[in-house]
Amino acid sequence: IRIIRALANGMDPESGVGLEAGSLLQRREIIVALNRALSALAQTQEREESQPKNAGKSWSREEDTEICNELCRGMTLAQIAGLHHRSTGSIVVRLVKLGKISPAKAAHSTK
Repeated sequence: IRIIRALANGMDPESGVGLEAGSLLQRREIIVALNRALSALAQTQEREESQPKNAGKSWSREEDTEICNELCRGMTLAQIAGLHHRSTGSIVVRLVKLGKISPAKAAHSTK
């Protein structure tokens, strides 16, 4: 992102010196494209940073056992999600896959 931002601002990303007048990177359509790319990358980065730490990571057998035990002990789905750094939705989907809650209960619990 730093490199694209520098180029969009007409600067050499390594030296910080302004780019030469007439450079391809000084053309309006190139600057617009760089700014659009920068915006998309920034949105993606914000989305990734707002995700729980373990979002998208594989589930281990140990973690499967833990979430099942936690559910049996009466922990809420939100508590389990927080403990495992995952979203509540991912906990629900995993518990359905493991046969610990029914799809009907899962649909009700995510409303």
